[in-house]
Amino acid sequence: MYILKTISRVLLFLILFAAGSENLYAQSENLIKVDTKLSRINDSSYRIQYSITAQAGWQVYGQTLSSDALTDTITAAPHVVFNLETIRLKGATQFSVIAIQQKDELFEKAYVFPSDTINAFDTIVISGFKPDTLSGKLFVSIAKGAEFYQQEVPINIFLADGKKAAAFQMIIPNLKVKKDATDKGLLAVFILGFLGGLIALITPCVFPMIPVTVSFFTKRSKTRKQGIQNGLLYGLSIFLIYVLASVPFHLLGNVQPEIFNSISTSPILNIIFFVIFIFFSISFFGFFEITLPSGIANKADAKSGLGSFGGIFFMAITLAIVSFSCTGPILGTLLVGSLQGGAWALTYGMAGFGIALALPFTLFAIFPQWLQSLPKSGGWLDTVKKVLAFLELALAFKFLSNADLVQHWGLLKREVFLGLWAFISIGLALYLWGKLRLPHDNKGAKISIARKIGGVLAIAFAALLIAGIFPKNAGYIKFLSGFPPPVSNSLFATTNDEHNGLHANVVNNYEMALQLAKEQNKPILIDFTGWACVNCRKMEENVWTDPAVATYIKEHFILVSLYVDDKALLPVEKRFKYTTKLGAQKEINTVGDLWATFQAENFNQVTQPLYVVLSPDQQLLSDPVGYTPNVKDYLDWLKSSIDKKK
Repeated sequence: MYILKTISRVLLFLILFAAGSENLYAQSENLIKVDTKLSRINDSSYRIQYSITAQAGWQVYGQTLSSDALTDTITAAPHVVFNLETIRLKGATQFSVIAIQQKDELFEKAYVFPSDTINAFDTIVISGFKPDTLSGKLFVSIAKGAEFYQQEVPINIFLADGKKAAAFQMIIPNLKVKKDATDKGLLAVFILGFLGGLIALITPCVFPMIPVTVSFFTKRSKTRKQGIQNGLLYGLSIFLIYVLASVPFHLLGNVQPEIFNSISTSPILNIIFFVIFIFFSISFFGFFEITLPSGIANKADAKSGLGSFGGIFFMAITLAIVSFSCTGPILGTLLVGSLQGGAWALTYGMAGFGIALALPFTLFAIFPQWLQSLPKSGGWLDTVKKVLAFLELALAFKFLSNADLVQHWGLLKREVFLGLWAFISIGLALYLWGKLRLPHDNKGAKISIARKIGGVLAIAFAALLIAGIFPKNAGYIKFLSGFPPPVSNSLFATTNDEHNGLHANVVNNYEMALQLAKEQNKPILIDFTGWACVNCRKMEENVWTDPAVATYIKEHFILVSLYVDDKALLPVEKRFKYTTKLGAQKEINTVGDLWATFQAENFNQVTQPLYVVLSPDQQLLSDPVGYTPNVKDYLDWLKSSIDKKK
């Protein structure tokens, strides 16, 4: 419990820090001035001088600080971190002024520069390509009385003998996109959210609240009409809470349209979710309880009441808070799973979740006599919770797999992933049959027919997974397409550009595909895809494997797969700063940066998969399409593109 409390406090601190960091930076951004001067030593070495001037009254810290009040040391000496890994510092930073030791209001032992202006000197060595501009950040710690800031100052130094990066031609000239690809996935996301809400209803955190809350409405309401009205308002409030939770993501979309893909495929985020889901599953197994701080629930509960819509709304907030330990994992899955579809996909998913969660509270408020038909809370709720624990454990490895695929670590090959899921499924069967005992299980308790049937289904699922480990049996688990790593990410695979028998002519190289298209006089089929894209894998494993589709693509197209979530760094000479059509500046540093921006700028789409057919002279031959699981529809679209070329 101590560890969990510590983690909660750290997370709370990070949230508060993130919320306030922009304001702190705004306060401190004009407190120092930095000028730079570059001198060449030889072909690869340079000496850089930084003149750092602090505002009157401010002190620049010069060495590592320590204090009994802090658990960690703070490196305060000014230092520069460059953006390119090909730049390294030779020796330590030198200073024109020696820092002196003194006591101040912040630290027992501090080192500060006695002068307002300090010159720092670095010797750097550049290996390989030399850019025309050296970019980085100068980190400086400054203080005045009890105010302390660690400031980041952007550094841009012109290199006379450097070369300008070869910028990729992002915009296809004279391209006319008639319309955006229609998003066929919003209804599916809504249904998934609705199913998630139904699952949340039968968890121990939510189910017992239904009769308690409805009884509260019916007893406190003066008339039946008022009870129905309050129940409807309560259901509406639950729905609004979950829909409103998606609003900030619409604001994020105004910053960079592909930000949702960046978030959902972020290796760091997926690893965080992997760890969180492991913790949630252990909690669901009954080893400990995870709850939000009681003060939050108490404050929300104190504002609840039947005096107004505001009071009922706070009752709904209280429900959302106290049920978080059960709904959190479901919402987390919905968050990461729907973000690739953009903010509206998340809104649809949250709307479905909110409606499913609100439905029973509203219906039982209108028909309170139905409460008699509800099963009584008991041991079955604990069984549901532990079944969910096995499901959460399986989902945890999906998040780890996402990070593994994007980073190309090779930790969770397809066979390893399926083996882990089979092991978890066997564990679930043993639990349902009473062979595996978990905390709070009653020894010798009678096993119901439902549990016995559930165990049989779990064993059957494990058998399918084990059979699907072997490539020749991959068809047995086609219904899972997108969840396990693709067949190409296998212990037995020899290439990583094969989609179950259909080879991409080119991977992550549009210029090469264009050259092949001109040489062979074939149109280009662009496959905007992602390593962690579930619907992409479904298309590759269920549609592209159809003999008619596979043959048609091979005979008529140059297929190029562009991975928008590939975190591999571009060569130094191919990284550049790009100004979008909306005037925003962005750094193109990774393969994913390049193709995500290429997709957004030319086709006004940020979701994957997206399929585009261009002629060799880069003219659009058909309207782009997204996820199209029907084989006939997809084949008809391919044929329509060829017909137009003719």
